[in-house]
Amino acid sequence: MIGKQGRVTGRIAPGLVGEVMVEVRGGSEAFHAYAMTPGEEIPKGALVVVVEYQAPRTVYVEALI
Repeated sequence: MIGKQGRVTGRIAPGLVGEVMVEVRGGSEAFHAYAMTPGEEIPKGALVVVVEYQAPRTVYVEALI
């Protein structure tokens, strides 16, 4: 999972559990998402990269520039 790219489908912000779609196992799956940088907001539609994975469905992400 680490290093995979995804797209935000539910805004990531402090106090919110965001959502990202990541391509895995030949399809796209939804994961609960948090910003790796505390306090960062990542809008819906942004491209992100997974920097930490916590099984079974949680990822920490950074926005791609």
